[in-house]
Amino acid sequence: MLEYSYLDLYFSRGTSREEARQVLTEHAEYGDWELDRLRLYPDGRRHVRLRRKIIRATRTM
Repeated sequence: MLEYSYLDLYFSRGTSREEARQVLTEHAEYGDWELDRLRLYPDGRRHVRLRRKIIRATRTM
């Protein structure tokens, strides 16, 4: 079974779409995060949840 770690990001309504895209692109490229969920509120705020796989090393003997 895969395990994930999650990162929640919040963008205010004053954040442009381009600025949000840049932040998400940096997280995806350099941190190996992928989009799990995006919620857009009626007042313009955005809540973004990113996830990435947790890779556990197993012992070999």
